[in-house]
Amino acid sequence: MPTPSPVPLPHPLTGELFPSPVPAGTGWPEDPAPAGTRVARSAAGVRRLAATADLGEVEARVSVCAACPRLVRWREDAAREKRASFADQPYWGRPIPGWGDPEPQILVVGLAPAAHGGNRTGRVFTGDPSGDWLFASLHRVGLAIQETSRHAGDGQRLVGTRMVARVRCAPPENKPTPAERDACAPWIQREVALLLPTVRVVVALGAFGWGGALEALDGAGVAVPHPGPKFGHGVEVEMSGPAGPVTLVGCFHPSPHNTYTRRLTAEMTDEVFLRARALADLGTSS
Repeated sequence: MPTPSPVPLPHPLTGELFPSPVPAGTGWPEDPAPAGTRVARSAAGVRRLAATADLGEVEARVSVCAACPRLVRWREDAAREKRASFADQPYWGRPIPGWGDPEPQILVVGLAPAAHGGNRTGRVFTGDPSGDWLFASLHRVGLAIQETSRHAGDGQRLVGTRMVARVRCAPPENKPTPAERDACAPWIQREVALLLPTVRVVVALGAFGWGGALEALDGAGVAVPHPGPKFGHGVEVEMSGPAGPVTLVGCFHPSPHNTYTRRLTAEMTDEVFLRARALADLGTSS
């Protein structure tokens, strides 16, 4: 089947026309990358471009990364072909940078964006059922100013909190390969190193997020136990970091499989983030 042409469609918030995928620097809300942003086209390129970047450069360079050919094809095919319910919208179709407070006390680490969630909206954990669940909890406990996150540019803001994904491109069946995971690792490692002066709590969503958080914290100079502690919902591991203690907290991933089966309830999710607030000394939610 031939690849559909990227016909410009109106952004659901601004009405501005965009092709799918969206080129950098063309006006998409919250796009961190100007035209001409340096592009990593291999694992070595990721390592090189991540190594010396500041936070803004990490966000920009992540958002145009092309290091993993399978993931590039998948995210762009999903953007062009679209889900029927979003056929009238342009898709971001690029990697998803970290998002939220640039000096957070709480860092949330997940798996990867969804093909018709973050890959469509341009914001991490936004536009799919997992994101809906997560933002509703963050709002209830006072870590997000709105209860929903629909699209980049919708006015949502996090309070003392930042979100990142271990893998920044939407992978087929939500399963990046080990090589893709490893190629992407320098982005989260650099981001965590830059954020570590203020971060006091890391909430890891699922075992994949837990492993990525431990690896990134280790690389940033945090005294991670070896062998690494096992993931579990509500498990806490306090570690010594260059700027003070950092506590890793586990939470089941808010995937529909976990929430529909009530393996993860709203109350369980809220308890994790209320605990994160307390550990980060952000006070009680209002």
